[in-house]
Amino acid sequence: MSKPSRSFPRPLSDLLAPTLSGVLKAQGFASAEILSRWPQIVGPEIAASSEPLKINWPRVHGEETPEPATLVLRVEGPAALEAIGRIALRQAPLRRPAAKRRPAPADPAAAARIANALPDIKDDDLRNAIGRLGAAIKRK
Repeated sequence: MSKPSRSFPRPLSDLLAPTLSGVLKAQGFASAEILSRWPQIVGPEIAASSEPLKINWPRVHGEETPEPATLVLRVEGPAALEAIGRIALRQAPLRRPAAKRRPAPADPAAAARIANALPDIKDDDLRNAIGRLGAAIKRK
């Protein structure tokens, strides 16, 4: 006799995906990502007063370059006045600034020498901070 197969819990998204995919496709969405990740996409402030409704894909006639799709949002109350009428995206690499390098820390021995050369400053923390600043300036 064979053992009955065990059923393991499955994510709800696995169960609902086949059911929802037709509904999402009818609204122009290729997947539920834009709906489920809306707050991460637009930020919490905009997500609190808006939600994606559908994506309008233009029909292609002949060999002309098709117009881009339009994202249609439902916007609540006065936020509708601030809503953008159309969003156009172009896929291309982003221009990102080069990462700034942090300068190497100042030489502790040089900082101590400079701090010791400032006997008129009674506050030890201030004298040491000025010593570190002097060592950092000297290094440049």
